[in-house]
Amino acid sequence: MITASISEIKQELSTLSATELLALCIRLSKYKKENKELLNYLLFQVNDEQAFVEMIKDSITNDFETVNKLNLYFAKKTIRKILKIANKHIKHTASKEVEVQVLMHFCTTMELSGISFKKNIALSNLYQSQLKKIEKVINAMHEDLQYDYLKALDKMR
Repeated sequence: MITASISEIKQELSTLSATELLALCIRLSKYKKENKELLNYLLFQVNDEQAFVEMIKDSITNDFETVNKLNLYFAKKTIRKILKIANKHIKHTASKEVEVQVLMHFCTTMELSGISFKKNIALSNLYQSQLKKIEKVINAMHEDLQYDYLKALDKMR
């Protein structure tokens, strides 16, 4: 089966009526949880992006409280899960500013969690890769925003 390109899908969607579009969206949201979450974001949370960011930050903070700090193996698995969920939410917004805010909060929470991640190579590499990712996104932002975020990033290093 050959999948159509985005432009072909867009062209076909423009020919459909509102009820047919509604039926397609409902059907699409039934099959994958990610589709339903994206649709939920686009319908209910896109207008208040700051509240969405705060919700993600609260989720990260709460998830870090459940991390097993005594066993680095289980801590690593849980931290990767937290990061995966954060990245999924970042992907929904497609905003560089949201990405920087969420990843900075992730790294700050990781530092404050009490986990000795600098002793574990995998966790240390994960932390450093997030810092590199933050720096890369900051460099793609507008110059006025770059200064504040770079200052905060330097404090984290």
